[in-house]
Amino acid sequence: MKRNVTRKLIESHLVEGRLQAGEEIGLRMDQTLTQDATGTMVMLEFEAMGVGRVRTELSAQYVDHNLLQTDYRNADDHLFLRSACRRFGVWYSRPGNGVSHPVHMQRFGVPGKTLVGSDSHTPAAGGLGMLAVGAGGLEVALAMAGEPLHLRMPKVLGVRLSGALPEWVSAKDVILEMLRRHGVDGGRGKVIEYYGPGLAGLSAMDRHVIANMGTELGATSTVFPSDAETLRFLRAQGRAEAWREITADAEAAYDEHDEIDLGRLEPLIALPSSPGNVVPVRQVVGRPIYQAYIGSSANPGLRDFAVPALMVAGRQIPDHISFDVNPTSRQLIENMIALGLMEHLIQAGARFHQAGCNGCIGMGQAPATGKISLRTVPRNFPGRSGTVEDQVYLCSPETATASALSGVITDPRSMGIPFPHFQEPEVQQIHTALLVPPAMEEADTELEKGPNIKPLPEFEPLPDLLEGPVLLKMGDNVSTDEIMPAGAEVLPYRSNIPEISRFAFSRIDPAFHQRAMPFQPTGAFVLAGDNYGQGSSREHAALAPRYLGLRAVIARSFARIHSQNLVNFGILPLTLEDLEDWQKIQPGDVLRMVELPAAIEAARPLRIENLTRHERYAATCALSPRQRRVLLAGGLINDVRRRKSGKR
Repeated sequence: MKRNVTRKLIESHLVEGRLQAGEEIGLRMDQTLTQDATGTMVMLEFEAMGVGRVRTELSAQYVDHNLLQTDYRNADDHLFLRSACRRFGVWYSRPGNGVSHPVHMQRFGVPGKTLVGSDSHTPAAGGLGMLAVGAGGLEVALAMAGEPLHLRMPKVLGVRLSGALPEWVSAKDVILEMLRRHGVDGGRGKVIEYYGPGLAGLSAMDRHVIANMGTELGATSTVFPSDAETLRFLRAQGRAEAWREITADAEAAYDEHDEIDLGRLEPLIALPSSPGNVVPVRQVVGRPIYQAYIGSSANPGLRDFAVPALMVAGRQIPDHISFDVNPTSRQLIENMIALGLMEHLIQAGARFHQAGCNGCIGMGQAPATGKISLRTVPRNFPGRSGTVEDQVYLCSPETATASALSGVITDPRSMGIPFPHFQEPEVQQIHTALLVPPAMEEADTELEKGPNIKPLPEFEPLPDLLEGPVLLKMGDNVSTDEIMPAGAEVLPYRSNIPEISRFAFSRIDPAFHQRAMPFQPTGAFVLAGDNYGQGSSREHAALAPRYLGLRAVIARSFARIHSQNLVNFGILPLTLEDLEDWQKIQPGDVLRMVELPAAIEAARPLRIENLTRHERYAATCALSPRQRRVLLAGGLINDVRRRKSGKR
């Protein structure tokens, strides 16, 4: 059989299951990645497992999300993470060192290896020829303990690239074109693999841009081959010895196909408030803006800052425009200084922020009321920027910079200036001073737990009877940002579930917490449309609602990571056999389900009785045998404890 790159990577790490699309498989994980918005919970979960020290080839913890220290909470958690890394044998990337994904690719990425991260954009490492997957924190903690990662065997969507990108068009426009074609759920159940002659013109960091935002398609992962461009990147990072060639066999088979002629692309932009709402920039030119923002894990490379710097050289940003520059690593800053690029941005009036995620996760840099913000970030979900009624557009660094200079949305091709060709140096400045290596031997380190770090909640097994009200009914594409917001107000409580639960569904219904409390922990339901739980991998979007008593979500369909997170915390992910029944159920209806453990164990349809409307519905809960076992136990932590104790 002629194998594609994805199949080669999966085959070499398969420890459980069959390579049959849709069946659950278990993969050996070589590396793990955690960041501070999710990593504090991961470290608490890993501690609870009692393993002692990580059993991966490499695990790394980054502090890149919660950098604002408006009180003691974030600072305390940084110290906790530092102590956990020392105790458990994990690399520690200090605050200000940079965004996890580009730093990991520069310093730790290895072609042919597997990586699981408690961040949904972990697949960015696929730009280096890795199989990288985002997952809930609990699954990452298990991987750190040496357990396989379980997921459904994906189909492989092969995308053939031909031609070369025109001037003023870059890698961001490639992934925006994919989103224009396939939408925010077109990649569900798939790995997207790029191949073809067009790859020769895409650098490793260009591929990172595309792989990063494959997550916005709902894809399990994105994979590129490891080729000459991969070697060029690793050589520039001083790690040429890590390279190995991994390419698809000639005439390799793919489950689905697409093709992009790079030479026919034009500047694209995603309108508010979805990454899938993509149109050509030329259709929206002239709209006045307030902010243009470059940086984030979606455009983290030296080229993505060098081109804007050369565009603004000798020019001035208008005084009513906030031109925000978010360096993605300390190493990037050093290279920009060495190449004289920083000076252009400073003199043009750019606002510099510390190396980290910052405004991408709503940690500062919120736009003004009713004003447009153009950003090179991966997401523009409603309110994610920190401004409730935000108008965030997603675009390339070229489009963002051209618009910053003119004060209105501008097609960069219309600027009338030569395109600033930039060639990355073959040898770059390397910065490792803020990376703290793990102790060589198990360290007798006390975990530093500040007053905001609370114990993990205890949840009971699945009951025989579930009865409660429908607290909320939502539409399609509800994101985890709407289920559990991020931002400067909420994220400091990431290690305090009772406190963070006050914000559950608050962007949809500010009174949800108050309405849910009377049903804690007896049980309640919510309804949602298609692709429920898209976006971030944060398990808090399942854990906090479960703490409030949520026991079942009835949706038309679920996003992959969130569906697994629901199971991990004992919440039933249900779909109705007759979709018309979804229309009948309304907020406030009281639902009842009986004989749940027997039905789940036998994998038979579930019956929902609507006590308010005197109706009955048939529901399914599509689970693997392992997931059924986890759900019956009341969640993954209970299941792990039960298996370790020898109970069945």
